[in-house]
Amino acid sequence: MVEKYFNKNKNMNNINLLDEEKIKSNLSLFKKDCGPCDRYASFDYCFNYFQEFKNKSEIAKPKNIQNSCLHLSFYLASWGMLVRKSILLQKSIKFYEPLIEYISKKENNFWKIDVSNYTDVSIDELIKCGKEIKDKLGNKGVSDTLITKIMLGVFGNVPAFDSYFKSGSNLGTFNKHSLKQIKIFYDKNSEIISEEASVAKTFEYDTDKTGSRSYTEAKIIDMIFFMEGFQNDKKK
Repeated sequence: MVEKYFNKNKNMNNINLLDEEKIKSNLSLFKKDCGPCDRYASFDYCFNYFQEFKNKSEIAKPKNIQNSCLHLSFYLASWGMLVRKSILLQKSIKFYEPLIEYISKKENNFWKIDVSNYTDVSIDELIKCGKEIKDKLGNKGVSDTLITKIMLGVFGNVPAFDSYFKSGSNLGTFNKHSLKQIKIFYDKNSEIISEEASVAKTFEYDTDKTGSRSYTEAKIIDMIFFMEGFQNDKKK
């Protein structure tokens, strides 16, 4: 299966196949200083909020839509998406309403996608979702980083393609090739990633403690390569 995707296109990068020791080290470093009031926990509260709706259409109902916009916008702000050149810096939370409406209409099967069940079909669905998110945000100035941070924070189905992840993974673009490369990495290290995904829990806002909701495999992979890129940057 690995050979099927490697070198399929010489203009596309292959993923950085970290060894088991490096993977565990990166996960340990990422979790070292994580607490309920730390920036990284902004993901937990956003992810918990959207995942807690059993009926996803409720996300955009009049009684919930303002809260939905607030959760998503603060998570994005906390995760560095309101920098000077960002399109979001000039927008209020009202700007997010079309995106929230779109999210609320995603079919149940889409919410269940994670790296372990990446297939050609599900990868196509993820890419399609990314394009539709870009459309809902107005297209202009909407980066892969913003799109994938939204998808990670709401669905948990792809890593966030920010500068550290790109540097650490060697994957520069959110596209089909990159998602297939991520699946290769998962298949090679499925035992470590699946185990970590089962034991790593999100912080609950009300208790300041971790609860019962697990991180997704995509989130674990995001952590692994984010920390790899962070360390690469420190060496520079």
